Amino acid sequence: MGPTPRRALAVAAIFGGLGGWLVVVTANFFNLVPPTVPWTAPIGLVLIAALVGALASSTHQRLQVRHERMDPQRAVAFLVLGKASALAGALVAGGYLAYALLFVNRLEAVGPRDRVIRSGVAVLAGVALCWLGLLLERACKVPRGDDDEDPEDDTRRQA
Repeated sequence: MGPTPRRALAVAAIFGGLGGWLVVVTANFFNLVPPTVPWTAPIGLVLIAALVGALASSTHQRLQVRHERMDPQRAVAFLVLGKASALAGALVAGGYLAYALLFVNRLEAVGPRDRVIRSGVAVLAGVALCWLGLLLERACKVPRGDDDEDPEDDTRRQA
């Protein structure tokens, strides 16, 4: 399993942007007010990013610095969490960015200004979640050690 491709992150951000745009367009089509962004959204993203970052740091220390062993199932779970966090962060950042950009030209009103500010904070939190997810993914890479000299293992690594 390789690292998350940058193209996948870009596609996730584009789909998130389409989702953010679709929310505003749909609300306008039905003559509804687009939803406000509550502060709980960016705060929740910041908390999740902090947890992923703490996990990335502890995993890096454990595997890369102290060269300790980790249960393979746990390592795979952390790897999947890192990939999911990176993709979710890109998706969320793209969505909130598109949502905020649709209100930038109306900053003089309080409602649109609040949407832009809160969405901007959510974009930063989404980018942080994406970056920290990639760090967790990288921390799960097991360094090749001296006990990896089994020739049968080499054939599996090349496959």
